[in-house]
Amino acid sequence: MKKILIIEDETHLRQLYQTEFTEEGYEVVLAKNGFEGISLCKRENPDLVVVDIRMPGMDGLDTISHILEHDRSRPVIIHSAYPHYQDNFMSWNADAFVVKSGDLSILKEKVNAFLQPAGMG
Repeated sequence: MKKILIIEDETHLRQLYQTEFTEEGYEVVLAKNGFEGISLCKRENPDLVVVDIRMPGMDGLDTISHILEHDRSRPVIIHSAYPHYQDNFMSWNADAFVVKSGDLSILKEKVNAFLQPAGMG
């Protein structure tokens, strides 16, 4: 089973993502901030990371930098309500940028594209 780490400061969104991605057949690990996300990434070795940008303490862009220092091969998806961050060169370190919306289908498509074997899904 593929493992996803979701780094999101909003409790209800973490719970929603856990429910949705568990139903998709993934193991889900949750972090409420960048510091916890970095620690869990090292300990849990997820197959993919979904990270919010605007979080207290350490923003998502700094979190991504720390995660990629540890393992550059792991796909990282930025999931943010602020589309203007796509123009920030620091966000280019991520493999994909998905703007948050009430519909999780685009995020699910991106996750599946990175985690499904070629010819599947």
